Amino acid sequence: MRLLLVEDNQELSRWLCAALQQSGYAVDCAADGMVADGLLAYCKYDVVVLDRGLPRMEGLTVLQRLRARGDRVPVLVLSARGEIADRVSGIDKGADDYLVKPFAIEELEARLRGLVRRAHGMESPVLRLGPLSMDSVGRAFQLDGRLLSFTPREHAVLEALMLRAGKPISKQVLYEKIFDYDAQANTEAVEIYVSRVRKKLDHPDLHIVTLRGLGYLLELRRNGV
Repeated sequence: MRLLLVEDNQELSRWLCAALQQSGYAVDCAADGMVADGLLAYCKYDVVVLDRGLPRMEGLTVLQRLRARGDRVPVLVLSARGEIADRVSGIDKGADDYLVKPFAIEELEARLRGLVRRAHGMESPVLRLGPLSMDSVGRAFQLDGRLLSFTPREHAVLEALMLRAGKPISKQVLYEKIFDYDAQANTEAVEIYVSRVRKKLDHPDLHIVTLRGLGYLLELRRNGV
């Protein structure tokens, strides 16, 4: 799950980045509105945390430009301004949620999980595909009720495949889900992580298919085939 964090307070940004990475997000950081606007125009994200008060370009301007490009990525706005009029203004300009500083990291992460679920049409925090289940709150996978152990990047691979179960996802898109903007890796590294997930997901009812030219697809086997 790839996230853009836009926050000009360096101490807060470092703290949030570390906490979100610990929770399994691949995090890109921007410290001003111009940089954020460029990243949002160039990269695809699953969710954005956007501070309202930014240098060079105000947060709500970044948001308006994002929506004007037709990008519907979920955006949570952070602000020290908590008046009703400020919240209404943020929502009216395209924010999906609005969180007032100071806040607890647990609340921020819960709101992000909710935004991602809604973006993928998930009514429940637990997504199921046959014997496989994904708990978006506990950030855990279970296979036939048995807890599976994944590294953060393996988790990101299976999460991306699970959210698009039955539909192909390209190698490039998978790369963007598991590596941040500054990662020293190439798309071939995706094959390594997919292979590792396949080995851990060894089950007669599940199959990760490699589709030449299209990428990968997670599906239920038909009659064990």
